[in-house]
Amino acid sequence: MAETAAALRTVAHNVRAARIRAGLSLEELSRRAQVSKGALVGLEKAQGNPNLATLVRLADTLGISVSALMQGPPEGRVRVVAADTVAPLWTGERGGEARLMLTTSGPAPVEVWRWRLEPDEEYPSHPHQAGVVETVSVTSGRMTLVVDGIEHTVEAGQTATFDGDTSHTYRGSGTETCHLIMTVHLPPGPASAT
Repeated sequence: MAETAAALRTVAHNVRAARIRAGLSLEELSRRAQVSKGALVGLEKAQGNPNLATLVRLADTLGISVSALMQGPPEGRVRVVAADTVAPLWTGERGGEARLMLTTSGPAPVEVWRWRLEPDEEYPSHPHQAGVVETVSVTSGRMTLVVDGIEHTVEAGQTATFDGDTSHTYRGSGTETCHLIMTVHLPPGPASAT
């Protein structure tokens, strides 16, 4: 519970700092990100429990990565992260989950995610900012990747990549749980500012 409170305080600090850097009022950020002003006020006070879709909308609007909203100061030259120490940012109705493991530093950061999708469970994503590229590598099971309304089957041992500036959905398919590693390659420039 203390880890969750600390993570929420970090997100609160980072959202407020990014909003101020961008010169946005709470009202303007609320309008642009399509997040209620009340939810933003609560978030900046480290109250509530923002979901993944809210964090993605805020990050896209502020021109930063989701991980820039969630990470504290760097801890050293090498960072090792265990999956069980990272809280899921998305939990599906059938038990699937998505965990943002880490984000690389540099002018064009890369987010590294671990996903688990149960059969017929799906996560629809809104389009990201231009220049975002997503890559999914299925390590076990099978998934259906829907990009621009077209379905693509990605099986264990296969990797798919696509421009993330269009609607896309991840869906577990078949009878087994699908495990995958997803990377989100962020464009250099304002989107990678922390």
